This record gives sequence, C-alpha cells and structure tokens, in this order.
Amino acid sequence: MKFAYSYAQMRKFDEREISGGTPVSALMERAGRSLASAVREALIRLGQRDAVFVCGGGNNGGDGFAAAECLRKEGYEVAVLCLAERVSDACRTAKMAYGGEILKRVPRRVYSVTVDCLFGTGLSRPPEGENADLVQFINSGRYVIACDVPTGLAEGGVALSPCVRADETVCMGQLKTALILSDGADVAGKISVADIGIPAEGGAEVWEDADIAACFPKKKSNSNKGDYGSVAILAGQGPLGAPLLAVGAALKSGAGYTELWIPPAESREEDEMHRTVLTAKYPAMLFHFYGGEILHASAVAFGMGAGVGPVQRETVEKLLLSYEGGTLVLDADALNTLAAYHAVDLLKDRRCPVVITPHPKEFSRLTGKSVGQLLSDPVGAAKAFSKEYGVTVVFKNNRTVIAEGDRAAINPTGCPALAKGGSGDVLAGFLAGTAARGVPPFEAAVCASYVHGRAGEIAAAFDEYSPDAEDVIACLSRAIASVTASR
Repeated sequence: MKFAYSYAQMRKFDEREISGGTPVSALMERAGRSLASAVREALIRLGQRDAVFVCGGGNNGGDGFAAAECLRKEGYEVAVLCLAERVSDACRTAKMAYGGEILKRVPRRVYSVTVDCLFGTGLSRPPEGENADLVQFINSGRYVIACDVPTGLAEGGVALSPCVRADETVCMGQLKTALILSDGADVAGKISVADIGIPAEGGAEVWEDADIAACFPKKKSNSNKGDYGSVAILAGQGPLGAPLLAVGAALKSGAGYTELWIPPAESREEDEMHRTVLTAKYPAMLFHFYGGEILHASAVAFGMGAGVGPVQRETVEKLLLSYEGGTLVLDADALNTLAAYHAVDLLKDRRCPVVITPHPKEFSRLTGKSVGQLLSDPVGAAKAFSKEYGVTVVFKNNRTVIAEGDRAAINPTGCPALAKGGSGDVLAGFLAGTAARGVPPFEAAVCASYVHGRAGEIAAAFDEYSPDAEDVIACLSRAIASVTASR
C-alpha cells in the first residue's frame, strides 16, 4: 500500500523537518540528486546527452539548479533557463553553486529533455505572462520531466490553464494526491517518488493488488453458499436495466445468494412476464416482488435507475430506519431523492452501516457545494461528509475517493471506457455483493472500486470506445484473478 498527500500536508511536513534541524539546502541537495538521476536515465534511454532545466525563483527552481549541476559535473550538456528576478535564499545558494550556462531568454533550440522546475506546488493561480510563455516552451519539448508536480497542476489535481503536460514526474518526498486525481492522471505522465528524508503520516491510502487480494481469501473446501452472505438489489419505479446490471455484477462478487426485488406491476400478467423475462436473463438470482417488507439480506443496494419521487423517498427512509441486516448501499436516485426532498439528515438516523456512491453532480446536490468546489479537494470533501453523516463515501470520478471518518483512499484503477452509462450500476452491485461476504464497508468500497476499475481496463484492451457495462461485468472474473494471482 502506498500513501498520497496534499500540498498543504507536505508543506507542514517540510516545515516540521526544517524546524527539527534539517537545513533546506540538505533537502534541496537530496532532491537535486534524485531529479538528476531521473534525467540521466531518460537521456540514456533516448541515446542523448543534452537537457534544459526551466527554473523558477523558489525552492522548486533550486532543486533544478542542484540537479543541473550534478549532470554538468558528469559531462552532460546542460543549460538552465531562469527568468526569475526574485529568488528564495535556498534557490540563490543553489544558483550560485551552479557552474554552467544560465539562459535569460527562451531559446529556439529544442533540447532532448526539458525539465520543469518552474513552480511545483507553489502555484495557486494560472501562469500568466512570462510564466505562461515558459509553460508553452516546456510543453514544446521532446521529452518533459516535471520536478515534484507539473507547473499549473493545482491542489485536487485540477489543471490550470496553461499547465505543463509531463512525460514523467519525479515527486519529491511523498506522492502528491494531485498527481493521481482528476487532471493529474493526464498531465503527470509516469510517476516516481524520490525519498528525500521527509517522514509523513495521515495520507490517503492507495491500495495495490496485494491489498485487494486480502478481500478475496482462499475459500475453504468445506463451505456452502450460506457461508458467503446474500445481497439484495432493490429496484425502484424506473426501468429495470440499471438494477439488472447491479444484479449481474453482484453475481460475480462471490456472494452466496443474489436477490432482485421489484415493485409489483398493475396486473398479475405483467408480474408473470417480469418473472419469466428477468429470471431468463439471470437464472441464478432469486426473484421477489417488493411490497415494503423489511429485507434480511447481508447487504442491500438501492437507487440504481429508481427514479425520484415520494415512493422512493419512503423507500429510502424505510431502509435507513428499519434495515439492520448488514451494509446498505445507496446509489444514484436514492441520493438524488435525499437531496430533492431535503432529507439528507436521514442518513444520521441509519440503523446499519451505509455506503453512498455519488458522482460529482450527485455529491453537489447532497452537499450544496459546486462541482468545482468538490473537485478542488475531493479527499477533504469526502472525509468531511463522512464525518458529519457517519457514512462511507465513494466519491466517483476518474480516480474515485473512498472516505470513512479520518480514513481515505484513492482508487488507482480505471480508464475512460468506464465513462458510460451503467458503469455506476455495476459498481454498486459488486460493492453490495462484496459487503455481503462480510467485508467491512470501507474495505468493501475500496475493493469494489479497484476491481471494477481493473475490469474496465481489461474490457478496454482493444479500444476505449466500444465496451459497455455488460462487457465490464464479463471482465470482473478476470479482474479478480489478476489481483489474486500472487496470493
């Protein structure tokens, strides 16, 4: 398992290290050596020996000067482009120690490697004027390496305009959450972390295959379906496509029983048609008509394609106040119903563990905050809501954030093929099925997000456009096999 930290957290760790007696120059020297190593490796791969470092006047620029001097002493052809008139004390020291060429205007020459040491985490607004021109110059490079974070990548992974688009990023000290959230996944390139001796704690968890494999312990030979729980997918008043996708995913989760509950139709004939058609689609599921009874499955999922209205509000309230059998997963229209009826506080009256799975617009409706506000700090937003309402939050985006109290995780799997209707229904069903097996809510949410994302990657092996939700369901088995291969 890895951990990722916000810019604000890392600034505190830096300050603590410095106040504890570690000179800024020592940290800069370590960062410079690490950056130089990455540039050297890139030049070797490219079969070249020339690089330009674009340095600002802060400590990120100082790291660049230190790295350039390391490579200059090794005989590489190195130049530093620095237009900053004001520099920090540490940057000035590194600049004075650099014995090579310092350019004062943007060169026409294209270097084999261009290194972004302009601002790092020290930028909170879009680059302007001269700095915007420098970003453009960096992006015109043949191969771009960013020091710590690409210039223009703000907290939360939001790319300002303009923003450096790196081929690789050498992250100093600890992994930054911005590099793996939102736009960070598109602008950071290959990410490596350089240990420069800054201890940290309290970061967001980034699970790996071995961590997920623990959620799929090897089954005992002497076991039966009753040992693996039951999951109930509860349909609402809307079309049945979404809950059926959830059923398909739940059947792949390892739960012993998967049930589909639907509201009765207006006639017996229509009920029998539903029974015939739906059980033909998934013969392994158990089929029931829902009349408001208390469900006793090990996990229940509701909201997928349910619609929004008074009946749905009554159903959500009944589930929150009456269901005690296990974990309750509220998705899509269950959340829209809570928002529409100003009933979000019902979450505080829950009788069981609750997992909510909002995408940005749904989370905006629940919180009253804009999508932009939420995405500027998705980890903080998810943790704050989780603490206030006592639920596990699965904040879905290209990099899903899972939060439970002070604990948070960022899911590293997934691809654009999942940006299609039905993907969330698959996640909700698989999550409920995972929880039904007895996996605690936070772990179940992280596991389901990870496996769902891996299934999307497998489904997109040939292209990212054609896979649909059923293709993702079909790839869940291979996704589980891939994470448990080393078990």
